[in-house]
Amino acid sequence: MRAEPAVRGASSAPPLPRRRGPIAGASKLIISLVSCILIIAVWEGAVRFGFIQPLFLPAPSQIVNRAMLMLEQGTLFGHVIASTWRVMVGFVLASCVAIPLGIFLGTSALSRAIFDPVLSFLRPLPSMSWIPLSLLWFGIGESQKYSIVFMGSFAPSLLYVMEATKGVDPLLVKAAQNLGAKQKDVMLEVILPASLPQIISGLKVMLGIAWTCVISAELVAAREGLGFLIMNGKEYFQTDTVVLGMVLISLTVMATDIVFRALERRILKWKD
Repeated sequence: MRAEPAVRGASSAPPLPRRRGPIAGASKLIISLVSCILIIAVWEGAVRFGFIQPLFLPAPSQIVNRAMLMLEQGTLFGHVIASTWRVMVGFVLASCVAIPLGIFLGTSALSRAIFDPVLSFLRPLPSMSWIPLSLLWFGIGESQKYSIVFMGSFAPSLLYVMEATKGVDPLLVKAAQNLGAKQKDVMLEVILPASLPQIISGLKVMLGIAWTCVISAELVAAREGLGFLIMNGKEYFQTDTVVLGMVLISLTVMATDIVFRALERRILKWKD
C-alpha cells in the first residue's frame, strides 16, 4: 500500500535556529581567561628561566612592579588621562567635521568631484608628517597634539562617511522626494539614519587610528602621556616602562571601545 504523499510545503520550512544560552557565553569567557593566564605564565617562565633577557622583554611581574611604583608616585593615571583627553578632543572634532561633510559629498557628485583631489592628497599622509607643520602653527602646547589627531583621523573618517552615504538605497531617497521632502529633510530623515550604522562602524575603526596619531604627537615635545612614557622608558633603557605604556594603550582602547559599543547600542536601538 503506497503512502499518501506529504502535503507540499509541509516540511519545506527551515528549522528554527537554536538560541545560544548563557552557558555558551560563559564557556567562551572561561576559555579566554585560561588562554590569557597560560600566555602570561609561559611569558613569565621564559624570562625567569633565562630563555628571554629582561632587557629585550621584561617579565609580567616586572611590568606590574613598575605599574605599582608609578601608582605610588601618582603619575600613572596622569599619563592615561592626558592621552585619552587628547584622543577624544581630536577625534570628536574630526567626526563633527567629517560626518556632515561626508554626507554632503556622498550625495553630490559634483562636490565629490571637486573635493576628491584634496581627499586623495590628504588620505595617504601619516600623522607623523604633520608634526613639523603643527609645531610651526600651534607651538608645543595641547593644540598641537589635538591638531595631529585631527589631521590623522579626518580624511579616513570622511571617506568612511562618504562610502556609507553612497551605499544608501536610492529608492528610499526617491520615495521621500516623491512625498514632498526637501533636500535638507532627505539628508536628516533618510540618508543619515540609513547610513548611521556603517558610519558608526567606521568611526570605531578610526578611534583606534586616533590612538596611533596621539602616540606620534606625544613622541615630540610632550611632558606627559602614554607616548611620552614609552619614549622616556626607551631613553633610560627601562623596557618594563616601555611595555607598560603599550599595555596601558591597549587597555585604554579596550575601555573606550566598550563605552563606544554601549553608545552604539543606545543610538541604534531601533535597528534590532
